[in-house]
Amino acid sequence: MAENKTKATDASVESYLSAIEDEGRRRDCDALTKLMTKATKEQPKMWGPSIVGFGSYHYKYDSGREGDSCLVGFSSRKGDISIYLTGSFPGRDELLSKLGKHKMAKACLYVRRLSDIDLKVLEQLVAGSVAERKLRYS
Repeated sequence: MAENKTKATDASVESYLSAIEDEGRRRDCDALTKLMTKATKEQPKMWGPSIVGFGSYHYKYDSGREGDSCLVGFSSRKGDISIYLTGSFPGRDELLSKLGKHKMAKACLYVRRLSDIDLKVLEQLVAGSVAERKLRYS
C-alpha cells in the first residue's frame, strides 16, 4: 500500500509563514495560526512542505489504509487560503451560513482573506471539527 505523502515534519512553521510573499496573506496566515492554536490548544507543526497543522490523529479505513494526519490545518495556496476541517459535524452547516464569503468542498474551506469572514464563526468551525475528529478517532 502506498505511503502517505503528507507527514508531520520538523520544518519551521515560522520559516514557512515568513516566506509568504504577499504581506496581507502573510498577516492572515499569522492570524490563522494564532486562532487555530487557541481553538485546538495545540502548537502548529508543518505537515509536508506547505500545510500548517494542529494536533494529530490516527485513522484506519475499512480498506485497510491507515495513517496519521493533523486534526485541522491550513495552507496558503495561489488564490486562496485552504483550511482543512472535517467533512461534517453537528452545527457545521449553520456555522458556514454565518461565516461570510467562502467556498467549501467536502472538508476544505477556501477563503480569499480573513477580512471576508467572521473569525468568531471560523473559530467555532475549527473547534467543532477538532471535537468531531477526536470523537471519531479516539
